[in-house]
Amino acid sequence: MSEPVRLSKRMSELGISSRREADEWIEKGWVKVDGKVVSQLGSKVLPHQKITIEKQASQEQSRRVTILINKPMGYVSGQAEDGYKPAVALISEDTHWKDDPSKEKFRPSQLRSLVPAGRLDIDSVGLLVLTQDGRIAKHLIGENSPTDKEYLVRVKYTRPGRLPDSELNMLRHGLKLDGKALLPAKVAWQNDDQLRFVLREGKKRQIRRMCEAVGLRVIGLKRIRIGNVRLGDLPTGQWRYLRPEEKF
Repeated sequence: MSEPVRLSKRMSELGISSRREADEWIEKGWVKVDGKVVSQLGSKVLPHQKITIEKQASQEQSRRVTILINKPMGYVSGQAEDGYKPAVALISEDTHWKDDPSKEKFRPSQLRSLVPAGRLDIDSVGLLVLTQDGRIAKHLIGENSPTDKEYLVRVKYTRPGRLPDSELNMLRHGLKLDGKALLPAKVAWQNDDQLRFVLREGKKRQIRRMCEAVGLRVIGLKRIRIGNVRLGDLPTGQWRYLRPEEKF
């Protein structure tokens, strides 16, 4: 990269903040380029220029929370739709897991700008991440995100006999969705009617569509891990904070 780029874009690329956070900080005069405050939105920088942020930005960022929720069936990940409630509606002091090891205390202000970092379909359950931290959202859902996700999937074979090994191998690598080849996945039987999937991408209803392509009908789907963070013993419909030492 040798051409100037927007300051907010460069800050996002460097992992300093999300673009939205960067624009907020620029407007507040909290961003310096080569030691000089830059407060004009749309300003551009060169790759060699040094970007720093004021302590107010760091303090604001440190107060932002990331919440892990065990989403039950019937809730959508994001905005309310078709009469269904969003998962964020489940977050209150009453639904905070009593065994949460975090020392963080719930405040209603934590619901502000709390967005899902990835989706979990309305008829799927398990681990969903909601965050105020744009860096975490970018890490989990960015186009080149390195984070894998693990699912337990109950299935029923809709054709005579049992799923052939050749079709199981197709689930691992060889399927296309929307005309585009899928990345390799780890897929293995856990028992007679349950598969374990580990994916590094998250197309809409991907696992259900993959299963349908080889004659499997999904009966139940549960996400149990995102990167290094596991659902663990978190009860259905309850939530906890991501601890500072936990990294996706």
